Amino acid sequence: MASSFGFNFNDTYSKLPKEFVKKAELYSFKNPQHQIFNTSLAHTLGLDENAIKESNYIFANGNNLPHGSSSIAQAYCGHQFGHFVKLGDGRALLLGEHVTSDQKRYDIQLKGSGPTEFSRGGDGFAALGPMLREYLISESIHALGIPTTRSLSVIATGQPVFRETTLKGAMLTRVAQSHIRVGTFQFASLNGKDHVRDLAEYTIDRHFPDLKNQEDKFEGLLLRIIDLQSQLIAQWMSVGFIHGVMNTDNMSICGETIDYGPCAFLNHYKQDSVFSSIDRNGRYAYRNQPMIAHWNLTRLAESLLILFAEDIDMAKEKALDMLSLFKEKYMSYWVGLMAGKIGIENSSKIDEKFINDFLSLLEKHQADFTNSFRNLNNLNQLKDSLTHDELFVQWNNQRINLIGKENMIRSQKMMDSINPCVIPRNHLVEQSLDDANNGNLETFHELLNVVQYPFAMPENPMYLEPPSPEYEQSYRTFCGT
Repeated sequence: MASSFGFNFNDTYSKLPKEFVKKAELYSFKNPQHQIFNTSLAHTLGLDENAIKESNYIFANGNNLPHGSSSIAQAYCGHQFGHFVKLGDGRALLLGEHVTSDQKRYDIQLKGSGPTEFSRGGDGFAALGPMLREYLISESIHALGIPTTRSLSVIATGQPVFRETTLKGAMLTRVAQSHIRVGTFQFASLNGKDHVRDLAEYTIDRHFPDLKNQEDKFEGLLLRIIDLQSQLIAQWMSVGFIHGVMNTDNMSICGETIDYGPCAFLNHYKQDSVFSSIDRNGRYAYRNQPMIAHWNLTRLAESLLILFAEDIDMAKEKALDMLSLFKEKYMSYWVGLMAGKIGIENSSKIDEKFINDFLSLLEKHQADFTNSFRNLNNLNQLKDSLTHDELFVQWNNQRINLIGKENMIRSQKMMDSINPCVIPRNHLVEQSLDDANNGNLETFHELLNVVQYPFAMPENPMYLEPPSPEYEQSYRTFCGT
């Protein structure tokens, strides 16, 4: 009998109408090999770490699935770079919903698990580099205190993956509050009002039970998701994170960061930064992320319209009123976060312009985003051209006056707890993945160990150093699909 490995599966999603799910089978990989396992996350989930270790961390493969797992692929749609497409889990399957001892529910998904009914001609496999990238960056985002899916493990499958070149195959185990996306509601909308209602009721029951007894619970659902997303995007922006592929199928209704394919971090500050090789027009550039989030939420509102009111004009009016709150919510979260980054406890003392004045100076002098905030009170650590700019001198004097010299020590402690020393620098991520593809995971583990403690000063200063502006200009990320 298959081991449960401590998983306590209780599947509820497959009780939705049959259109939402398709049965899927995990490919039987002939020579799977352990690459990395997240012991901390396993402990959080209450898994049987000894049983998993005894299996050499291969707890899901072919016919050897954890006891109680269900193995389904989820249907959804998506606006991909603005173009609407019917999608679904084309290279992933949901093992099931794991319920912890404290009654928290998590989706356990395998990514790179083989073809499904939604593969659209693809092979359903994943390559080692992109799976390790998701593991690394999601752990960094988690350590920064930003909501995210997480990775439990990565295995090398022994199955070659054919893309532009032949790559090493891999499978990642992803843990999420759920995989319900804006695109899931778009799919429901295609199937009619009953399906939208079923999905909305399910989402409220699972994620927002406090809304259940509200008369206007569906409006409450949209408002809650707007709030979660406005907060999430503000957090991304505050650490210089660029998601890279903000399609509607990559926006979680839980407010978690999901899908790390072509993501990157800012080094030298440039608001129009784009690193994704497939984002040729800069749709998902750093500065555009709040606007795109609002666009995606508008697509969600369109899918929910039929639940707001029988009269379509009244429903649209309600939706527009709710969507109009996004900018205010986002700006409130963003100004609050950025105020803390510059040492000001009371964000009402400053406005958007005051923050943007500093960001404009960073861009003017090609200054590093992360280091400039971390070292703002140590002028000798900032770029010389920045500190000698009279506009910066005036701005910084105003900042110090707003803090109050008597509050500088407390302000510095706050800044040190908010501004990371370390982010996953793009060039270091690429080096670690190149080494991993060549059979050496040492560089990857070293980088992972550093980014898991982003507010601690690393022993090796290379983790603090940005690449050259020339490297940034030519650097490109790839989706890995």
